[in-house]
Amino acid sequence: MSGAWVAAWQEGFAGFAWPWAWALLPLPLLVRLLLPARRSTAPALRVPWSGRLDGVAGVSARHARIGWVLPLLAWVLLCAAAARPQQLGQAQSPPREARQMMLAVDLSGSMSETDMELGGQVVDRLTAAKAVIADFLDRRAGDRVGLLVFGQRAYMLTPLTLDRDSVRLQLRDSVAGLAGRETALGDAIGLAVKRLREQPEGQRVLILLTDGVNTAGVLDPLKAAELAQAEGVRVHTIAFGGGGAALSLFGVPLPIQGGEEVDEETLRRVAAMTGGRFFRARDTVQLAGIYSELDRLEAVAVAAAPVRPRIERYPWPLAGALVLAVLAFAASRLTAGRQVA
Repeated sequence: MSGAWVAAWQEGFAGFAWPWAWALLPLPLLVRLLLPARRSTAPALRVPWSGRLDGVAGVSARHARIGWVLPLLAWVLLCAAAARPQQLGQAQSPPREARQMMLAVDLSGSMSETDMELGGQVVDRLTAAKAVIADFLDRRAGDRVGLLVFGQRAYMLTPLTLDRDSVRLQLRDSVAGLAGRETALGDAIGLAVKRLREQPEGQRVLILLTDGVNTAGVLDPLKAAELAQAEGVRVHTIAFGGGGAALSLFGVPLPIQGGEEVDEETLRRVAAMTGGRFFRARDTVQLAGIYSELDRLEAVAVAAAPVRPRIERYPWPLAGALVLAVLAFAASRLTAGRQVA
């Protein structure tokens, strides 16, 4: 057991932080050599039983020599403690450089159009977007993610948080029309910029998904893009949706023209002004590919090589020195008591 402990200590031993403290080790010897011995000037006394006294003196000398061992060991341990021995701890990976990412999802009435296919079934646009975004969240470990939704107005559902499960649950419970039937693109961008402006520079990212044009709100999308540009918020825009509304014939979706198209030009300009990218997704497969591309574009920095922290171990030799000092004091008192007896 002790051999395994010594081997573990030797494997993790990191040396001494102050090795020059070992220069103090010969200090007691130098003091003894340089300082003259104290001599008594008292007159000597001769007695007839001097032989017995010589024997007692010899025993005392042996005790004195032995008495030097404990203080000497205590001094060695004190020097070891002063040199600050250190041990390597368990390897730890430094934190990665994550993103402060806001997800803006359109909940206007058009997101209820059933022109998407997911898992072989026809679903509405919002259901398809939820599935893709949930998969995207699974890959963003380490990011602080927030969720806002917008329709006629923009609302913050989840502030920036490391708890991606909360974001996923809030997204799951969102329904089309919850924030109104119209689309306030500018207000959504403005609200995201307001929440991201206090975050570290270079990490402020907004991913905005919509299937319509700006028809509500008080802030123009391009004005909101100027605010994002001034605050260093990078906006990636996704135009989502098919060619329009959909009808079904015996359960088979039949897309028809005439539905409200996405304002691709405005979304493209917003992305270009803020240093982001514009994407167009007409089905679930394309949308999944876009979020995979965003995962690559906004990649989290790879963590540096694991490091092993240095743990101070000077309390161990210091405690040993104190124990030896107490034992030396007790031994000296015991020897003095025997001599008196």
